[in-house]
Amino acid sequence: MGRDALSIGADTFAFFTRNPRGGRTRELDQADVQGLIDIMRAHGFAPLVAHAPYTLNLCSNREEVRQFARQTLADDLRRMEALPGSYLNFHPGSHMRQGVEAGVGMIADALNDILWEGMATTVLLETMAGKGTEVGGTFRELAAIIDQVNEPLRARLGVCLDTCHVHDAGYDLAGDLDGVLAAFDEAVGLGRLRAVHLNDSKNPLGSHKDRHERIGQGDLGLDAFARIVTHPALRDLPFILETPNDLPGYAQEISLLRGLAG
Repeated sequence: MGRDALSIGADTFAFFTRNPRGGRTRELDQADVQGLIDIMRAHGFAPLVAHAPYTLNLCSNREEVRQFARQTLADDLRRMEALPGSYLNFHPGSHMRQGVEAGVGMIADALNDILWEGMATTVLLETMAGKGTEVGGTFRELAAIIDQVNEPLRARLGVCLDTCHVHDAGYDLAGDLDGVLAAFDEAVGLGRLRAVHLNDSKNPLGSHKDRHERIGQGDLGLDAFARIVTHPALRDLPFILETPNDLPGYAQEISLLRGLAG
């Protein structure tokens, strides 16, 4: 994956810790891990942004689903220690009509059990579009989760801002980027913003739909991304593309974004 990243002009990348729909994973190949670390060091990579499976739901209304999520996330965090300094991003979950407060509490309880002092990985809560019963569709919901995680474990938590999700949740990134970041800072604190998923949106502001589009081809538009990648609060963060694309398409988007960033 490190060589693929270099081939398209990237200096970071995302990867799923296992099948995106969950399940077992292979044992780590330490030689392969070391080879990736060597590539990253040689080429000045930013932190990697791993992604937990989509099926994890720490606040499900079913005990067996919550336990699966806890066990999988705990296992993934142990494996991530082989790449110290990296990030593990996950979708907070869906409360399944139990209410946001209950969902926030269950997510925080799970993180209190799973995280440990001295871990080398930072866990990122992803901003969500707010569809259905998703938790994390507002910055304050993410802040509530973080606030309920005990110190010093709280220090290992951050946020990944997904531009499509935030737009679909009703935050006007295209029209008022500074205002959105001010709202994030007030609720969560910009110091916890560690990565950005760069995605345009197939749907209008506040649609709560979560359908990604290629950069500049959706409702956000290219001018919004020019402002995002050059904003002082964002420009030094790892940017991860999750657009509907293939490897050559990602290479084109990376070139485009580097041009916008100057």
